[in-house]
Amino acid sequence: MSHEYTSLRYEKSDGIAHVTFSRPDKHNALDLAQVQDLEAVTASIAADPEVRCILVDAEGKAFHVGGDLSYFAGVDDTAAALRTLTAFAHSAAERLSRGPAPVIIAVQGMAAGGGMSFVLGGDIVLAGESAAFTMAYTAAGLTPDLSSSWYLPRLVGLRRAQELMLTNRRLSAAEALEWGLVTDVVADEDLAGRAMELAQQLAAGPTKAYEGVKKLLRSSMQQSLEAQMADESEWISRMGATRDALHGIDSFLNKAKPTFEGR
Repeated sequence: MSHEYTSLRYEKSDGIAHVTFSRPDKHNALDLAQVQDLEAVTASIAADPEVRCILVDAEGKAFHVGGDLSYFAGVDDTAAALRTLTAFAHSAAERLSRGPAPVIIAVQGMAAGGGMSFVLGGDIVLAGESAAFTMAYTAAGLTPDLSSSWYLPRLVGLRRAQELMLTNRRLSAAEALEWGLVTDVVADEDLAGRAMELAQQLAAGPTKAYEGVKKLLRSSMQQSLEAQMADESEWISRMGATRDALHGIDSFLNKAKPTFEGR
């Protein structure tokens, strides 16, 4: 059964799954409808073998300001509501993380709370010059979610993660780049074009190899050197049976540009 999205737009073209937060009047704040949309759209993407890259961006002045706190004014049990929201949101985040397609996130304006947490899980993050980042959770008496407590210390180190989560320090785009939270900073007016250009590049790449890169990087911080090298051996030998690797090797030897099929 198809899902009608109310807080985001979804388009797929030329292997690019393009997800756009579209609740600009609320700065794309997260409520029950949005997490249900996210769960549904990531399920659709995960089931679609034609998807070779995922691009996430947003409408309006802000990328995403996290949870819509006004939503909780209408619920009887805040604790239960938060558990429901995180169940949907975490399911979506896990699909993006574990899926084979690289995830590009384009950030304009503010990324706060769950918005910043969502950014942390991207594979490549582009920020407009006016972008800003803050964890914000403790300002409302809450703790982080959406995998941020896993990603943030791995990206910036424990001391900086503690500062960001305890004090809600706001980082500019330039600071986020210096700290390793984003991949690159571009002019605001160039953000959408640069993000799509990169998505097109990755969508034309060796998707199976990208999957291996994502999984190897994820496991690298949880196991021994010997176990990681065993995984590397397994993945690279597995790639040797793919059409893209065979074609890529042949193209290199013949000084030709490869055309990858994602197989």
